[in-house]
Amino acid sequence: MEYLKKSIERSAQESQSLTENVAEIIRNVRENGDSAILEYNTRFDGNTRQNFRVSPEEIKAAYDAVPPQSLHDMREAAAHIKAFAQAQKECLKPLDNFSTIPGAVLGHRIIPVTSCCCYVPGGGYPLYSSALMLIIPAKTAGVGRVTACAPAVKGTGCINPLTLAAMDIAGADEIYVMGGAHSIAAFSYGTRQISPVDIIVGPGNQYVAEAKRQCYGQIGIDFIAGPSEVLVIADKSANPAILAADLLAQSEHDKLAKGILVTTDRELGLEVIRAVEAELETLETARIARASWESYGEVVLADNLTEAVSLANEYAPEHLEVIWDNPDAVLEQLHNFGSLFIGQETGEVFGDYASGTNHTLPTVRASRYTGGVWVGTFLKTCTYQRYDRAAMKETAPLVSRMARGEGLIGHARAAEVRKELLD
Repeated sequence: MEYLKKSIERSAQESQSLTENVAEIIRNVRENGDSAILEYNTRFDGNTRQNFRVSPEEIKAAYDAVPPQSLHDMREAAAHIKAFAQAQKECLKPLDNFSTIPGAVLGHRIIPVTSCCCYVPGGGYPLYSSALMLIIPAKTAGVGRVTACAPAVKGTGCINPLTLAAMDIAGADEIYVMGGAHSIAAFSYGTRQISPVDIIVGPGNQYVAEAKRQCYGQIGIDFIAGPSEVLVIADKSANPAILAADLLAQSEHDKLAKGILVTTDRELGLEVIRAVEAELETLETARIARASWESYGEVVLADNLTEAVSLANEYAPEHLEVIWDNPDAVLEQLHNFGSLFIGQETGEVFGDYASGTNHTLPTVRASRYTGGVWVGTFLKTCTYQRYDRAAMKETAPLVSRMARGEGLIGHARAAEVRKELLD
């Protein structure tokens, strides 16, 4: 293995000051509710509105402000996302009438959570696609109350019209103008205007991520997201200009984003580096993309395909592209990724917007133990059991012996008394 371009180490995102600042925000929201929300909205976004929930009139105004083609595109993408989420849901089946002994009936039910909050980030771009990716799976799962929030456009009291229209197209039941750690605290613990939810999903900055970490337990979360990343495994069959475009598409997210190429072809690696530099000369988002690429971009020359696959599994990237002459030869060996994009025609950007799979994915090696947001994020698999008298009498002695072996005599008696009284 050889680095044709090596990244610097990402700085640690956690710090004592970040932890303490977020803890203070959460404490303030828990103690002061809406007044704390107004304080932080004003301080961070210049948003002074007193009523945080978006009205139907504001939603209509957003539709009027968005070009018809954009609305058409959102609806088309939403249809793809909903269709895939519905297909995923149909894979999750209740289990009924399973039995290990006569007279015992076991099973499970698939139950949606009662409520959720979909956090749609703002920042430098109106990421309205995230509204579709978060809200649609929740609605498809059958969540009864789907709320959404996003920060106001700086200096206003309004969500970007594109984002607001996308939230409505996706089917949000309630929409609130707020972002940041204080919004996570509000939906975790509740305020006068905001009822708390069961789970919060969606990416955000380091304050949002830290707030989700600190509030986890009070509410469920999808995962703690970090900077975006893509890793591409490619051989000489790949087009360097396409690879460069995919790496920079990821790099333009923010200065901490990471684009990685792993190839077995030295000349391809060098051509991609040159192609990246050429595209940066004309790319409108070059200021951010260049900073990200120069600091965190990598081009790795692997000795062979086996090593390339091993590196990909070790990186455990958010997005994994395989542009190989015969990609099917390696797919079964790849097991750590948020979402997989197979073949040169399948750009990661398609998954970002309209293929139907979700773009809210695990980062910083979290794909070793979790996948991304999907319809199942909002569903619980809850077991049940029913014994008749014969099954109880057969199982009670086993349960009693095991409980007494652990020293839990009350547990043992709960089994024994049934056998004694119902014999």
